[in-house]
Amino acid sequence: MSAPEIVTFGCRLNAFESEIMRGHADATGSEGTVIFNTCAVTAEAERQARQAIRRLRREKPDAHIIVTGCAAQINPTRYADMPEVDRVIGNAEKLKAASYLATEDARIAVNDIMTVREAAPHLINGFEGRTRAFVQVQNGCDHRCTFCIIPYGRGNSRSVPLGTIAAQARKLVERGYGELVLTGVDLSSYGRDLPDQPSLGQAVRGLLAVVPELKRLRLSSLDPAVIDDDLKALIAGEPRLMPHLHLSVQAGDDLILKRMKRRHNRADILQLAAELRTLRPDIALGADLIAGFPTESNAMFENTVRIVEGAGLTWLHVFPYSLREGTPAARMPGLPRALVRERAARLREVGEDAVSRFLDDQVGKPQSVLVEQEGNGRSAHYAPVRLTSVAMGKVVAAKAIRRDGQVLIAEAVA
Repeated sequence: MSAPEIVTFGCRLNAFESEIMRGHADATGSEGTVIFNTCAVTAEAERQARQAIRRLRREKPDAHIIVTGCAAQINPTRYADMPEVDRVIGNAEKLKAASYLATEDARIAVNDIMTVREAAPHLINGFEGRTRAFVQVQNGCDHRCTFCIIPYGRGNSRSVPLGTIAAQARKLVERGYGELVLTGVDLSSYGRDLPDQPSLGQAVRGLLAVVPELKRLRLSSLDPAVIDDDLKALIAGEPRLMPHLHLSVQAGDDLILKRMKRRHNRADILQLAAELRTLRPDIALGADLIAGFPTESNAMFENTVRIVEGAGLTWLHVFPYSLREGTPAARMPGLPRALVRERAARLREVGEDAVSRFLDDQVGKPQSVLVEQEGNGRSAHYAPVRLTSVAMGKVVAAKAIRRDGQVLIAEAVA
């Protein structure tokens, strides 16, 4: 029988949890098992997961298929009803070794995620096939954006104590990882449930102090409404914190942001972007943007297009609006799918133009590159870089010599 296999969809938190699951499955002797760790952020993410499950069953008819993750947590019977699926387990259950024992034969093992009060303190050894490692510091979300179903898959916000974060980071650095990414569902809410209620910035400062051998640190997506003063001070003065932030912007129109139940408006984004550039002039900003939200007019959409240039956004994650049953936005007047796709394509073109301008500006400048694959890596600003053959996993000094499409071409500096 073959070793257990993990198929991961969605976010970096899922990637971290997949490594916990891999360890449990290996330790409990789950040979021939394939575990699908699903995502529910869009209907397309769920469609891809179901398609992959059906394909796997055709290719491996004797496999024992377990489905977990946010999609399974939110709607377990949908996956249990698939003839290809042997078992469905929840987001809390997937992190318990007992869930992978042969004696556990319940077809559905999914409990109420809202009853979970702590972020489970698991330590992992690394990430299969990756040179950048993720560290979970937070899980769940207390907010209820009208388009989002994820709180019902992840539960309420809960934070990992700094001691556990530091132990995980130290373990990964000792295993050769040159860059770590702190990740969570609502990273900006870190610490509110812990004693003394430390902020995210205080946690980052503490981590960098107790793990001085950590070379590069990144943060996953941040809520622009909550970036604390300690974090801003680190952005301004800590060279190990990379000059790249990704913001959960979602839209550039005030009425759409209000209907999304976001906690910021257009002016807030523009002001924050200007402040971050004052703190760190070379910072690169990314953003999540939703195209075609219900009731979005042409003028509202153009406000989102314009905020890309107005805020100097470079790395865009563009999502065509995806109706999620059970969310308030699902009851709002929707737009034709063709129009939603058209607007998403337009936003992606705007994003590609922004990347080209940013990369052109980097030509001739020194770059610090984490080599992820032979000859390919990411700069401190998260720009994709292609350079002469360098050992995978190393952080190397390089000089950008030209742009090739959406990639920087660079030469390693001796």
